[in-house]
Amino acid sequence: SGLSALPLHGCRTKKAVSNKHSNTESTGTAHHFAYLLNTSDYRILRMDEDHDRMYVGSKDHILSLDLHDINKDPHIIHWPVSERRRMECLVSGKDANDECANFIRLIEPWNRTQLYVCGTGAYNPVCTFVNRGRKPQEEIFHLEPGKVESGKGKCSYDPKLNSVSALINGELYAGVYVDFMGTDSAIFRTLGTKTAMRTDQYNSRWLNDPTFIHVQLIPDSAERNDDKLYFFFREKSSEMGQSPVTQSRIGRICLNDDGGHCCLVNKWSTFLKARLICSVPGADGMETHFDELRDVYIQPTQDTKNPVIYGVFSVSGLVSVFKGSAVCVYSMADIRMVFNGPFAHKEGPNYQWVAYTGKIPYPRPGTCPGGTFTPNMKSTKDYADEVINFMRNHPAMYNAVYPVHKRPLVVRTNVDYEFTTITVDQVTAADGNYEVLFLGTDKGTVQKVIVLPSDDLQTEELVLEEVEVFKVPTPITTMKISSKRQQLYVSSGVGLTQLALHRCDVYGEACADCCLARDPYCAWDGKSCSRYSASQKRRSRRQDVKYGNPIRQCRGFNSNGKTSNPVSFLANMVQYGVEGSSTFLECQARSPHAVIKWHLQRDNSDRRKEVSCHIQGLLLRSLQPSDSGMYQCTATEKNFKHTLVKLQLVVLSSRAVNNLLVEEKKTCSLCIGTFGAKYYCYY
Repeated sequence: SGLSALPLHGCRTKKAVSNKHSNTESTGTAHHFAYLLNTSDYRILRMDEDHDRMYVGSKDHILSLDLHDINKDPHIIHWPVSERRRMECLVSGKDANDECANFIRLIEPWNRTQLYVCGTGAYNPVCTFVNRGRKPQEEIFHLEPGKVESGKGKCSYDPKLNSVSALINGELYAGVYVDFMGTDSAIFRTLGTKTAMRTDQYNSRWLNDPTFIHVQLIPDSAERNDDKLYFFFREKSSEMGQSPVTQSRIGRICLNDDGGHCCLVNKWSTFLKARLICSVPGADGMETHFDELRDVYIQPTQDTKNPVIYGVFSVSGLVSVFKGSAVCVYSMADIRMVFNGPFAHKEGPNYQWVAYTGKIPYPRPGTCPGGTFTPNMKSTKDYADEVINFMRNHPAMYNAVYPVHKRPLVVRTNVDYEFTTITVDQVTAADGNYEVLFLGTDKGTVQKVIVLPSDDLQTEELVLEEVEVFKVPTPITTMKISSKRQQLYVSSGVGLTQLALHRCDVYGEACADCCLARDPYCAWDGKSCSRYSASQKRRSRRQDVKYGNPIRQCRGFNSNGKTSNPVSFLANMVQYGVEGSSTFLECQARSPHAVIKWHLQRDNSDRRKEVSCHIQGLLLRSLQPSDSGMYQCTATEKNFKHTLVKLQLVVLSSRAVNNLLVEEKKTCSLCIGTFGAKYYCYY
């Protein structure tokens, strides 16, 4: 596995931010976990910034890695299943490599010294405790002997089925499949002192073949009894006579839910769910829906009750005619408004879903006991029968949750990849605070994106960089950010990589290039493009993320901050081509957002003519004498125009080539390749 920067070249499209296949490991910005282990499936990442460690769950192994360098003194626990259990799994018809092993799927902090860890146990889930030590300097990382227990209701049997978990106040909440066949899905509460709870079993109105994505505790108010746990998942939705379609959901439960009575004994009596919409309106009024929720990132704000929710969606595989994905952003105000709105109601299987217009019982279904609106209710067991019966039959809300501004933040269509994961970093720049999106793909790359507001509520999306994290194209499964250490940790089925959040040196050695990159991490410091720091002297610091105006920002510096002109050397370059062959004139802009143009001034002519462009440069096929002349490549962005390449192309006959080989052998270098013979001579 390796790591390199991918080009985003293209005429009048986004351009490269660095040379193709440039290895970031050479600049010290990336580390690939290279410890020799017979393992895979690095899916579960748990950050522990207090101990400067990251805990990783993989196949048969639990890892404790240094956040500064994941290859430095890794602590490794080998936790396989017994040979007897492995043979029982094989006899049941499961695969030896992909199923009959212990795939770690849950790592939760239990206390200051212990982790609670669960694995699939070769289709027999198991959990145990890991001692990680109390202090960071302690070299402790081992399984606690004699504490293995059943993982049913905590971890799925099948490693291919996603499960999510949250350990809160000693109680484990998990979205899992709780049977060997993978047909009984549930949101479970286990451990702790409270009664074990779950969703209504085999009730498709509650959960219908869900894929669990994320879980997060989000308080509703200052009153702790109002606290709710939110689950994000996608599930099947089918109407009479129609094929099942995928819908994305957000569900919630009250933390202090004790279940009901009659039909909901030991089952949630506050479970509600709503649909998440992520769609693009078309010119004909029809919407293109991105129905499959793939990942969720919840960005904290100063108000803990109102984080920002980012969701990555793809087009449903059952109905899609093209590949596409999108990022939508949701506000908690909109989510709460939907959960306070009408309930979905259906008379029978042949009826359509409608908004319920009957009497809503008190307390309103989904309300937490002892909270702001029910101060005299001690427990959900005190709720009346009509409340419990209503909840069992009306778990879904009628209205859907739409994203902010009713449209996606980022959209990709008709491309050969899909987004799979997302994480977001808040960055302070000279002209404000920005949120940088890191988007993992199913091709093993990470796109670094910012979205800037512009006029008329429109936005401008900038792809700052795309990094190839794994040489083998493999879907990225998990990403975690350490803002404190300015590192991004990326995992897939085949490996784990750590890379820097910023690589300012790839934007070139000129003030203009650094400014035009519009990367909030980077600024011109008077000598080079480097990490922005608010403590730098304002006189020498140059950064303009919102507008990227080098004419204003780089006044006082020439194009590269030095006394020389970077074009003066290129202006006298001569390139030779052979008549009848092809040649390629290369031109790469440092900024990924510049528009590249080529102009030709033929010999014995005063006129300049714009010529067509090819990826990364200008391709000339079957050279003719009339192609000779002065070629100039310019980059234009934000009304700033500068010359990148200026060369004289001389087209030679075959006879002239033989003569030139003899006469100029000592002063010119010859390269014979795909595009024929090319000579680069400097005088």
